[in-house]
Amino acid sequence: MSSANGQGEGAGSVPPEQLALIRESVRKAKEPRAKPRTWRGAALAKERPVARVLVDKGVLHLDRYFDYAVPEELDADAQPGVRVRVRFGAGRHRVRDGRREGGGLIDGFLVERLAESDYSGPLAALAQVVSPEPVLSEELLGLARAVADRYAGSLADVLQLAVPPRNARAESQASPAPLPAPEMPDVASWGRYGRGDAFVRSLAAGGTPRAVWNALPGPEWADELARAVGATLASGRGALVVVPDGRAVARVDAALTSLLGEGRHAVLTAEAGPEKRYRQWLAVRRGSVRAVVGTRAAMFAPVRDLGLVAIWDDGDDSHSELHAPQPHAREVLLLRAAHDKCAFLLGSWSCTVEAAQLVESGWAAPLVADREQVRTAAPLVRTVSDGDLARDEAARAARLPTLAWQVVREGLRQGPVLVQVPRRGYVPRMACAQCREPARCRHCAGPLEGQDGGALRCGWCGRGEEAWHCPECGGFRLRAQVVGARRTAEELGRAFPAVPVRTSGREQVLDTVPGAPALVVSTPGAEPVAEGGYAAALLLDGWAMLGRPDLRAGEDALRRWIGAASLVRAQGAGGKVVVVAEPTLRPVQALVRWDPVGHAVRELAERAELGFPPVSRMAAVSGTPEALAGFLAAVELPGDAEVLGPVPLPVAEAGRPRRNGAPPVGERWERVLIRVPPGSGAALASALKVAQAARMAQGGSEVVRVRIDPPDIG
Repeated sequence: MSSANGQGEGAGSVPPEQLALIRESVRKAKEPRAKPRTWRGAALAKERPVARVLVDKGVLHLDRYFDYAVPEELDADAQPGVRVRVRFGAGRHRVRDGRREGGGLIDGFLVERLAESDYSGPLAALAQVVSPEPVLSEELLGLARAVADRYAGSLADVLQLAVPPRNARAESQASPAPLPAPEMPDVASWGRYGRGDAFVRSLAAGGTPRAVWNALPGPEWADELARAVGATLASGRGALVVVPDGRAVARVDAALTSLLGEGRHAVLTAEAGPEKRYRQWLAVRRGSVRAVVGTRAAMFAPVRDLGLVAIWDDGDDSHSELHAPQPHAREVLLLRAAHDKCAFLLGSWSCTVEAAQLVESGWAAPLVADREQVRTAAPLVRTVSDGDLARDEAARAARLPTLAWQVVREGLRQGPVLVQVPRRGYVPRMACAQCREPARCRHCAGPLEGQDGGALRCGWCGRGEEAWHCPECGGFRLRAQVVGARRTAEELGRAFPAVPVRTSGREQVLDTVPGAPALVVSTPGAEPVAEGGYAAALLLDGWAMLGRPDLRAGEDALRRWIGAASLVRAQGAGGKVVVVAEPTLRPVQALVRWDPVGHAVRELAERAELGFPPVSRMAAVSGTPEALAGFLAAVELPGDAEVLGPVPLPVAEAGRPRRNGAPPVGERWERVLIRVPPGSGAALASALKVAQAARMAQGGSEVVRVRIDPPDIG
């Protein structure tokens, strides 16, 4: 026992501080770490002494492989797919004993071993094999290259998304032995769809069906996805499911566990810690697990013998990666389905224009229920127009029209009631408190916005307004046209004092709520699932989502409405939905008829006529006016390319949240949109990538951002 405890013998003369240092030294000594070497004079591998390496430098002008010599001592571990460290940046003049030396250490992946190099000069040697674990397969490398080419990005950037960071502890642990293939599960609720039974049986038989699935409202979608995965596993193949968020992952995870048992699937999300995520990823890579469910972090999961890729709710913004080159999970899975020749399933309660295009082109088959099944599963949807809302005395008192008030009161007798409020992403606009006429600027007719302290300012020209009055009715009182979730919860709490009010939104997102009577106020996308379903739902301020200056405003509003309405009980069980929006608008009519597919088909036809995505391919290029002009002058666009713009981008203000890809604070940027017809998308991406690489190689200091298929084009 040491003298630190006051009972040491012999060791009592050693100061406690020195003992602590000794313990620390011993602890570190148990973890030998190989230091990178220059391998000066070391013998090279006798067979295939050249290693082709992809260095981890995410710049376009270095988006290629580099050759290195393989020392004999690293011959066994330096196999294709392992992580290595190399010295990068040394010039030809730094050569000693026939080897290039110098340069900084950088990580990379060993792609292949060769007998000789195409490079005529001296090669530097591999500095270190970080781990003998092969993490980059030939299939994953091919997929990453295809994604990089499609999005005009670098292969190194894509691999940063595809291969998680190494964790030594997780890597040292053995993965469990793979389980035998399960029995084919029963088709169950897949029988509600016209071709659902045949789709599942085709998966179990080893087929590769491709389908766009318009799911019926209700909670069965997670179990139906699990049964599709189970059928694929029964055929001896693997399956991959990508969903928008952690709540959806938890539901599919629970469904898979209930159907197949423990140990047959892995969960991959960015929220998991680095050790757990890497351990699960390695289990998939080693073939111990054949099924994966996760968020967009799982879209590159290295599933062996891939038989099915599936994505749920492809219109959700969460499927779009924020890091370069910003791929979309739907497009990555489409590439995987083509490269691996596997089945494809795109499912949602709603339907995006991209999904409609897959069916329209014949690439995928529709998987829908007949109208009788839809009427049986969907709630009753009723509308309240803005004119009715303005004339309604009840709406003036509590922001609820008489119809909505009645639906809430009746619904609370049966269970919880959902109230959707589109708060996030919209500036509060003002309107006359008496007639609801929007308040507009006297100078430019722009919308007036409420500021701190009660002042009014035009959202277009920025001028203040101190003496506003309504030109329609002469009123002087104003009210906000869009009220946030928290304010709505307060108003409903006063209107129904005996009923508990819960909120779900940015600060706290609820996963589930009990089936007891309660008011649940939520922002779009944060709606919790109610036990037994909601008795009713109110979709407030519908004009706010429909009035956004974006090509996808109608599609996105319908998707969010249907997502909330799908949590409501069926019409036969008394489920009702009230949407406050103009009834004649196309998305509102699609909601009333519960026909998202018809809405998407009509949107696709209009975009084809106007040349808008997804019928055409488009790229957004932004930067300062000088940098943007120089880039456009240098790029060699395809002959059928059309340049739209430039137009100025909003100037980002300090202290306010910035959207991904927005200009730096205070800088004035412009943006152009480059559009090409079908068949020229690859040529456009290649031209932009070549121009950007040349610009970087020449040392261009000003930033120019290129994004293929931007989600918002105005």
